Amino acid sequence: MKKHLLLLAACLLLVSPAFAQSAANEIETLLNTKAVTYAQAARFVLEASDAAVIADPARAFRYAADRNWIPKHASANETARLDGIALLVMCSFDIKGGILYSFFKNPHFAYRELVYHNIIFGRIDPAMKVSGDDLLYIINRIFSMHEDEEIPRLVNKDEAPAKVNPPLLDNQQAVHLAKEEALAEEINIELQAHRITDAHASVTGEGVMISLSNVQFLPESAMLTETERRRIREIAQILSAVPGRKIQISGHSALAGTEESQVSLSRERAQAVADYMVSIGARRTNEITVMGFGASRPIANNTTEEGMAANRRVEITILDN
Repeated sequence: MKKHLLLLAACLLLVSPAFAQSAANEIETLLNTKAVTYAQAARFVLEASDAAVIADPARAFRYAADRNWIPKHASANETARLDGIALLVMCSFDIKGGILYSFFKNPHFAYRELVYHNIIFGRIDPAMKVSGDDLLYIINRIFSMHEDEEIPRLVNKDEAPAKVNPPLLDNQQAVHLAKEEALAEEINIELQAHRITDAHASVTGEGVMISLSNVQFLPESAMLTETERRRIREIAQILSAVPGRKIQISGHSALAGTEESQVSLSRERAQAVADYMVSIGARRTNEITVMGFGASRPIANNTTEEGMAANRRVEITILDN
Protein backbone atom coordinates (compact mmCIF):
# COMPACT_ATOMS: atom_id res chain seq x y z
CA MET A 1 0.00 0.00 0.00
CA LYS A 2 2.66 2.54 1.04
CA LYS A 3 4.72 1.77 -2.05
CA HIS A 4 1.93 2.49 -4.49
CA LEU A 5 0.88 5.65 -2.65
CA LEU A 6 4.44 6.98 -2.77
CA LEU A 7 4.56 6.33 -6.51
CA LEU A 8 1.19 8.05 -6.93
CA ALA A 9 2.37 11.11 -5.02
CA ALA A 10 5.54 11.32 -7.13
CA CYS A 11 3.55 11.06 -10.34
CA LEU A 12 1.09 13.72 -9.19
CA LEU A 13 3.99 16.08 -8.51
CA LEU A 14 5.13 15.70 -12.11
CA VAL A 15 1.66 16.05 -13.55
CA SER A 16 0.49 19.00 -11.47
CA PRO A 17 2.71 20.62 -8.77
CA ALA A 18 -0.23 22.57 -7.36
CA PHE A 19 -2.24 19.40 -7.10
CA ALA A 20 0.61 17.58 -5.34
CA GLN A 21 0.63 20.17 -2.51
CA SER A 22 -2.95 19.33 -1.58
CA ALA A 23 -2.83 15.69 -2.66
CA ALA A 24 -1.74 14.31 0.71
CA ASN A 25 -4.88 15.49 2.50
CA GLU A 26 -7.13 14.31 -0.31
CA ILE A 27 -5.41 10.94 -0.45
CA GLU A 28 -5.88 10.56 3.30
CA THR A 29 -9.58 11.35 2.90
CA LEU A 30 -9.97 8.86 0.08
CA LEU A 31 -8.22 6.14 2.08
CA ASN A 32 -10.93 6.52 4.72
CA THR A 33 -13.77 6.51 2.16
CA LYS A 34 -15.47 3.14 1.78
CA ALA A 35 -17.51 4.15 -1.27
CA VAL A 36 -16.72 7.23 -3.38
CA THR A 37 -19.41 9.24 -5.13
CA TYR A 38 -19.23 10.22 -8.79
CA ALA A 39 -18.58 13.83 -7.71
CA GLN A 40 -15.64 12.81 -5.51
CA ALA A 41 -14.21 10.62 -8.25
CA ALA A 42 -14.64 13.30 -10.91
CA ARG A 43 -12.85 15.94 -8.82
CA PHE A 44 -9.86 13.71 -8.14
CA VAL A 45 -9.58 11.98 -11.53
CA LEU A 46 -9.93 15.17 -13.59
CA GLU A 47 -7.08 16.87 -11.78
CA ALA A 48 -4.91 13.74 -11.52
CA SER A 49 -5.21 13.28 -15.29
CA ASP A 50 -4.59 16.99 -15.93
CA ALA A 51 -7.91 17.16 -17.76
CA ALA A 52 -9.28 19.99 -15.59
CA VAL A 53 -8.53 21.68 -12.27
CA ILE A 54 -11.89 22.07 -10.50
CA ALA A 55 -11.88 22.28 -6.72
CA ASP A 56 -15.62 21.85 -6.24
CA PRO A 57 -16.73 18.19 -6.67
CA ALA A 58 -20.20 19.15 -7.92
CA ARG A 59 -18.71 21.35 -10.66
CA ALA A 60 -16.20 18.64 -11.53
CA PHE A 61 -19.07 16.19 -11.88
CA ARG A 62 -20.95 18.54 -14.23
CA TYR A 63 -17.80 19.08 -16.29
CA ALA A 64 -17.37 15.33 -16.75
CA ALA A 65 -21.08 14.67 -17.28
CA ASP A 66 -21.34 17.36 -19.98
CA ARG A 67 -18.61 15.50 -21.92
CA ASN A 68 -20.30 12.10 -21.44
CA TRP A 69 -17.42 10.93 -19.23
CA ILE A 70 -19.93 9.89 -16.57
CA PRO A 71 -22.59 7.16 -17.07
CA LYS A 72 -25.92 8.48 -18.25
CA HIS A 73 -28.50 9.08 -15.50
CA ALA A 74 -25.78 9.03 -12.80
CA SER A 75 -26.04 11.74 -10.13
CA ALA A 76 -23.25 13.63 -8.35
CA ASN A 77 -23.86 12.12 -4.91
CA GLU A 78 -24.57 8.62 -6.17
CA THR A 79 -22.14 5.89 -5.10
CA ALA A 80 -19.86 5.21 -8.06
CA ARG A 81 -19.80 1.81 -9.76
CA LEU A 82 -16.57 0.27 -10.99
CA ASP A 83 -17.63 0.40 -14.66
CA GLY A 84 -18.63 4.06 -14.23
CA ILE A 85 -15.22 4.85 -12.78
CA ALA A 86 -13.67 2.98 -15.72
CA LEU A 87 -15.46 5.27 -18.19
CA LEU A 88 -14.37 8.39 -16.27
CA VAL A 89 -10.76 7.18 -16.18
CA MET A 90 -10.63 6.15 -19.85
CA CYS A 91 -11.96 9.54 -20.96
CA SER A 92 -10.04 11.73 -18.52
CA PHE A 93 -6.69 10.10 -19.27
CA ASP A 94 -7.42 9.90 -23.02
CA ILE A 95 -6.69 6.18 -23.07
CA LYS A 96 -7.12 4.82 -26.55
CA GLY A 97 -9.45 1.82 -26.57
CA GLY A 98 -10.17 -0.91 -29.07
CA ILE A 99 -12.69 -0.83 -31.87
CA LEU A 100 -15.67 -1.86 -29.72
CA TYR A 101 -14.92 0.84 -27.16
CA SER A 102 -14.46 3.32 -30.03
CA PHE A 103 -17.92 2.45 -31.38
CA PHE A 104 -19.63 2.91 -28.03
CA LYS A 105 -17.82 4.79 -25.29
CA ASN A 106 -19.90 3.30 -22.50
CA PRO A 107 -19.13 1.94 -19.01
CA HIS A 108 -19.26 -1.71 -20.11
CA PHE A 109 -16.54 -1.45 -22.73
CA ALA A 110 -14.49 1.00 -20.65
CA TYR A 111 -14.43 -1.63 -17.89
CA ARG A 112 -13.38 -4.29 -20.41
CA GLU A 113 -10.55 -2.07 -21.65
CA LEU A 114 -9.17 -1.62 -18.14
CA VAL A 115 -9.37 -5.39 -17.60
CA TYR A 116 -7.53 -5.91 -20.89
CA HIS A 117 -4.81 -3.44 -19.89
CA ASN A 118 -4.48 -5.15 -16.47
CA ILE A 119 -5.47 -1.98 -14.68
CA ILE A 120 -8.39 -3.94 -13.24
CA PHE A 121 -7.42 -7.50 -12.41
CA GLY A 122 -9.61 -10.55 -12.85
CA ARG A 123 -13.32 -10.82 -13.33
CA ILE A 124 -14.41 -8.29 -10.72
CA ASP A 125 -18.07 -7.31 -10.66
CA PRO A 126 -18.37 -4.14 -12.79
CA ALA A 127 -21.29 -3.04 -10.61
CA MET A 128 -19.27 -3.13 -7.39
CA LYS A 129 -18.85 -0.03 -5.24
CA VAL A 130 -15.46 1.66 -5.47
CA SER A 131 -13.63 2.65 -2.31
CA GLY A 132 -11.19 5.52 -2.15
CA ASP A 133 -8.37 3.00 -1.90
CA ASP A 134 -9.65 1.28 -5.07
CA LEU A 135 -9.69 4.60 -6.92
CA LEU A 136 -6.15 5.44 -5.81
CA TYR A 137 -4.94 2.04 -6.93
CA ILE A 138 -6.48 2.46 -10.40
CA ILE A 139 -4.89 5.90 -10.83
CA ASN A 140 -1.56 4.55 -9.65
CA ARG A 141 -1.73 1.69 -12.16
CA ILE A 142 -2.37 4.16 -14.98
CA PHE A 143 0.57 6.35 -13.99
CA SER A 144 2.80 3.28 -13.80
CA MET A 145 1.74 1.98 -17.19
CA HIS A 146 2.03 5.39 -18.87
CA GLU A 147 5.54 5.58 -17.48
CA ASP A 148 6.32 2.17 -19.02
CA GLU A 149 4.49 3.15 -22.25
CA GLU A 150 2.26 0.10 -21.97
CA ILE A 151 -0.98 1.94 -22.75
CA PRO A 152 -1.37 4.53 -25.53
CA ARG A 153 -2.66 8.01 -24.94
CA LEU A 154 -4.63 9.81 -27.62
CA VAL A 155 -3.22 13.30 -27.11
CA ASN A 156 -0.42 14.77 -25.04
CA LYS A 157 -2.13 17.76 -23.46
CA ASP A 158 1.15 19.72 -23.40
CA GLU A 159 1.71 19.39 -27.12
CA ALA A 160 -0.31 20.42 -30.12
CA PRO A 161 -1.51 17.36 -32.05
CA ALA A 162 0.59 16.79 -35.11
CA LYS A 163 -1.08 17.01 -38.47
CA VAL A 164 -1.11 13.65 -40.14
CA ASN A 165 -1.80 13.28 -43.81
CA PRO A 166 -4.33 10.47 -44.34
CA PRO A 167 -3.03 7.50 -46.29
CA LEU A 168 -4.08 7.14 -49.88
CA LEU A 169 -6.95 4.68 -49.80
CA ASP A 170 -6.40 3.30 -53.27
CA ASN A 171 -7.12 -0.23 -52.11
CA GLN A 172 -10.52 -0.25 -50.47
CA GLN A 173 -10.50 -4.01 -50.06
CA ALA A 174 -7.29 -3.87 -48.03
CA VAL A 175 -8.72 -1.12 -45.82
CA HIS A 176 -11.92 -3.10 -45.31
CA LEU A 177 -9.97 -6.25 -44.47
CA ALA A 178 -7.90 -4.38 -41.91
CA LYS A 179 -11.08 -3.14 -40.21
CA GLU A 180 -12.56 -6.63 -40.17
CA GLU A 181 -9.37 -8.08 -38.69
CA ALA A 182 -9.41 -5.39 -36.01
CA LEU A 183 -13.02 -6.25 -35.20
CA ALA A 184 -12.18 -9.97 -34.98
CA GLU A 185 -9.28 -9.18 -32.64
CA GLU A 186 -11.49 -7.08 -30.40
CA ILE A 187 -14.13 -9.80 -30.29
CA ASN A 188 -11.48 -12.33 -29.26
CA ILE A 189 -10.46 -9.97 -26.45
CA GLU A 190 -14.08 -9.80 -25.36
CA LEU A 191 -14.46 -13.59 -25.55
CA GLN A 192 -11.44 -13.95 -23.31
CA ALA A 193 -12.66 -11.27 -20.91
CA HIS A 194 -16.06 -13.00 -20.67
CA ARG A 195 -14.23 -16.33 -20.26
CA ILE A 196 -16.20 -17.90 -23.07
CA THR A 197 -14.55 -21.22 -23.84
CA ASP A 198 -14.37 -23.08 -27.19
CA ALA A 199 -14.99 -19.85 -29.11
CA HIS A 200 -12.87 -17.87 -31.55
CA ALA A 201 -13.45 -15.04 -34.02
CA SER A 202 -11.81 -14.87 -37.44
CA VAL A 203 -12.28 -13.10 -40.76
CA THR A 204 -13.88 -15.01 -43.62
CA GLY A 205 -14.97 -14.04 -47.12
CA GLU A 206 -18.45 -13.31 -45.75
CA GLY A 207 -17.56 -11.30 -42.68
CA VAL A 208 -16.32 -11.83 -39.13
CA MET A 209 -17.17 -15.33 -37.91
CA ILE A 210 -17.45 -16.43 -34.29
CA SER A 211 -17.07 -20.20 -34.17
CA LEU A 212 -18.53 -21.99 -31.14
CA SER A 213 -17.26 -25.53 -30.84
CA ASN A 214 -18.68 -28.30 -28.69
CA VAL A 215 -22.12 -26.67 -28.60
CA GLN A 216 -24.27 -28.50 -26.05
CA PHE A 217 -27.84 -29.57 -26.83
CA LEU A 218 -30.04 -32.06 -25.06
CA PRO A 219 -29.38 -35.58 -26.48
CA GLU A 220 -30.67 -36.09 -30.02
CA SER A 221 -32.49 -32.77 -29.96
CA ALA A 222 -32.17 -29.13 -30.89
CA MET A 223 -32.87 -27.86 -27.36
CA LEU A 224 -30.07 -25.80 -25.88
CA THR A 225 -28.78 -26.64 -22.42
CA GLU A 226 -28.84 -23.91 -19.79
CA THR A 227 -25.04 -23.77 -19.85
CA GLU A 228 -25.14 -23.10 -23.59
CA ARG A 229 -27.80 -20.43 -23.16
CA ARG A 230 -25.48 -18.58 -20.79
CA ARG A 231 -22.67 -18.76 -23.34
CA ILE A 232 -24.93 -17.43 -26.11
CA ARG A 233 -26.12 -14.58 -23.87
CA GLU A 234 -22.49 -13.52 -23.48
CA ILE A 235 -22.03 -13.69 -27.27
CA ALA A 236 -25.17 -11.61 -27.74
CA GLN A 237 -23.77 -8.93 -25.43
CA ILE A 238 -20.67 -8.72 -27.62
CA LEU A 239 -22.80 -8.54 -30.78
CA SER A 240 -24.75 -5.63 -29.32
CA ALA A 241 -21.67 -3.49 -29.93
CA VAL A 242 -21.84 -4.19 -33.68
CA PRO A 243 -25.35 -3.01 -34.63
CA GLY A 244 -26.71 -2.64 -38.13
CA ARG A 245 -25.04 -5.75 -39.53
CA LYS A 246 -27.03 -8.89 -40.24
CA ILE A 247 -25.77 -12.23 -39.01
CA GLN A 248 -25.73 -15.75 -40.39
CA ILE A 249 -25.96 -18.72 -38.04
CA SER A 250 -24.66 -21.99 -39.47
CA GLY A 251 -24.98 -25.38 -37.83
CA HIS A 252 -22.44 -28.19 -38.28
CA SER A 253 -22.52 -31.76 -37.03
CA ALA A 254 -20.14 -34.64 -36.46
CA LEU A 255 -20.18 -37.64 -38.78
CA ALA A 256 -23.10 -39.55 -37.24
CA GLY A 257 -26.32 -40.76 -38.87
CA THR A 258 -27.36 -40.27 -42.47
CA GLU A 259 -26.37 -37.25 -44.51
CA GLU A 260 -29.99 -36.10 -44.56
CA SER A 261 -30.33 -36.37 -40.78
CA GLN A 262 -27.02 -34.54 -40.28
CA VAL A 263 -28.14 -31.59 -42.39
CA SER A 264 -31.59 -31.53 -40.78
CA LEU A 265 -30.30 -31.65 -37.20
CA SER A 266 -27.55 -29.10 -37.82
CA ARG A 267 -30.07 -26.64 -39.26
CA GLU A 268 -32.51 -27.22 -36.42
CA ARG A 269 -29.76 -26.51 -33.92
CA ALA A 270 -28.70 -23.35 -35.75
CA GLN A 271 -32.35 -22.29 -35.74
CA ALA A 272 -32.53 -22.91 -31.99
CA VAL A 273 -29.58 -20.55 -31.48
CA ALA A 274 -31.18 -17.97 -33.78
CA ASP A 275 -34.53 -18.19 -31.97
CA TYR A 276 -32.85 -17.74 -28.61
CA MET A 277 -30.88 -14.72 -29.83
CA VAL A 278 -34.11 -13.15 -31.11
CA SER A 279 -35.83 -13.89 -27.78
CA ILE A 280 -33.15 -11.96 -25.84
CA GLY A 281 -33.13 -9.07 -28.30
CA ALA A 282 -29.70 -9.65 -29.90
CA ARG A 283 -31.15 -9.35 -33.40
CA ARG A 284 -34.56 -9.27 -35.07
CA THR A 285 -35.78 -12.28 -37.05
CA ASN A 286 -35.25 -10.54 -40.41
CA GLU A 287 -31.62 -9.83 -39.47
CA ILE A 288 -30.67 -13.51 -39.13
CA THR A 289 -30.10 -16.14 -41.82
CA VAL A 290 -30.00 -19.78 -40.74
CA MET A 291 -28.18 -22.59 -42.54
CA GLY A 292 -27.34 -26.24 -41.82
CA PHE A 293 -24.32 -27.96 -43.36
CA GLY A 294 -24.40 -31.29 -41.56
CA ALA A 295 -20.99 -32.97 -41.55
CA SER A 296 -19.92 -31.62 -44.95
CA ARG A 297 -17.46 -29.05 -43.53
CA PRO A 298 -15.42 -30.75 -40.78
CA ILE A 299 -12.61 -28.84 -39.08
CA ALA A 300 -11.24 -31.84 -37.18
CA ASN A 301 -10.96 -35.61 -37.40
CA ASN A 302 -14.33 -37.31 -36.81
CA THR A 303 -12.62 -40.50 -35.57
CA THR A 304 -11.80 -38.99 -32.15
CA GLU A 305 -14.05 -37.61 -29.42
CA GLU A 306 -12.14 -34.32 -29.44
CA GLY A 307 -12.53 -34.03 -33.20
CA MET A 308 -16.24 -34.77 -33.07
CA ALA A 309 -16.71 -32.17 -30.33
CA ALA A 310 -14.92 -29.57 -32.48
CA ASN A 311 -17.08 -30.44 -35.50
CA ARG A 312 -20.31 -30.10 -33.50
CA ARG A 313 -20.23 -26.36 -33.77
CA VAL A 314 -22.28 -23.28 -34.52
CA GLU A 315 -20.80 -20.41 -36.51
CA ILE A 316 -22.17 -16.90 -36.07
CA THR A 317 -21.00 -14.67 -38.91
CA ILE A 318 -21.36 -10.89 -38.78
CA LEU A 319 -22.07 -10.35 -42.46
CA ASP A 320 -20.75 -7.63 -44.72
CA ASN A 321 -23.85 -5.56 -45.44
